[in-house]
Amino acid sequence: MASHFVRGVARSAATLAALKTPRLTQAGRYVGATLVMGGTALYCTQPYTVFAAQKAPTTLDTSSFMAAPVTDLKTLEENPTDMKTKMELMIMRIQSEFCRALEAEEGDGGKFTVDKWVRHNASEGGGVTCVLQDGATFEKAGVNITVMAAPLSKELQASMRARGKSLPEDKKFTFFAAGVSSVIHPRNPHIPTIHFNYRYFEMQDEDGNNKHWWFGGGTDLTPYYLVEEDVRLFHGVLKSACDRHHPTHYTRFKKWCDDYFFVKFRGERRGVGGIFFDDLEDEDPEKVFGFVKDCAEAVIPSFLPLVQKHKDDAVSEAERRWQLLRRGRYVEFNLVYDRGTKFGFATPNARIESILMSLPLHARWEYMHQPAPGTPEHKITEVLKNPKDWL
Repeated sequence: MASHFVRGVARSAATLAALKTPRLTQAGRYVGATLVMGGTALYCTQPYTVFAAQKAPTTLDTSSFMAAPVTDLKTLEENPTDMKTKMELMIMRIQSEFCRALEAEEGDGGKFTVDKWVRHNASEGGGVTCVLQDGATFEKAGVNITVMAAPLSKELQASMRARGKSLPEDKKFTFFAAGVSSVIHPRNPHIPTIHFNYRYFEMQDEDGNNKHWWFGGGTDLTPYYLVEEDVRLFHGVLKSACDRHHPTHYTRFKKWCDDYFFVKFRGERRGVGGIFFDDLEDEDPEKVFGFVKDCAEAVIPSFLPLVQKHKDDAVSEAERRWQLLRRGRYVEFNLVYDRGTKFGFATPNARIESILMSLPLHARWEYMHQPAPGTPEHKITEVLKNPKDWL
């Protein structure tokens, strides 16, 4: 069984090595850094942009992205140290690397449709939504980028105050948000669904005061059938990323993930967890950004080996039926509890197609369905009701 993971990690490394990272060039001269592998499953990159002292003008190379950045290049080039610039370029790179890695597993089965869009008021930003549907390996895969700056609605201001943000009620606020969000629903029920989201948020009042910033995000796994070796690999990769920044990050954010993805009316979690965090604002923003970047870069090595291991597994009609039933539960969480979905619906002139991108292509509900005791379906259900430590 271990040989599956050795081959999977090796194939993941080969896929990643073929991907380009955004870089700054001067008259065609390479200034960036290469992609390297480290450890058994993790990979890391040096900073994707390197700003050297030079007199000649630089040009941001975005050719490896799925589409041009949302913010115009001139603004990005003139503000290389601004966290808004760093976050946008990072999430554009993560989107591209992940989409290319998934397309490599599809072969000729499908390609991502790239939809670059702008908000109703174009000055407020937009996004890049990449969706693959009805593929050979992935039934539906979505990887969405959103970069926007807009007035903060009264409803969202109330939500922020409820989360502990100090916002004077007599002031109007504007906000900036940049994030990458993805949900991958594989065709084979022996491949888990994965979700990740990494985001940065800034806001200030109309006078430029009462400034707030924070990062949020996480990666979580939703298997249809429990293979503990797979879950341990997934959690191990995330723990390695967390441990590079703080020894308690993984333990703290794993519990947060188990608590956040709890479906109260079902009495179960959405999946086997991962990490989840929000409102990270207590440290130097550069340090928090480094942590978020490492977590985002851990997605491919935590998930791709599972795809490669199971995408050709035999599937019965009963297994497909169970997969669709569990996807119904996935829909329930996303529409009832998910914070990002609620934020999207509360944002004026929101782009509904991008908000609902996370929903599966097919789902199923059956009246009073219960898996029989002793079955693989019952086994995963018990784990969802009683989260466990995997490492």
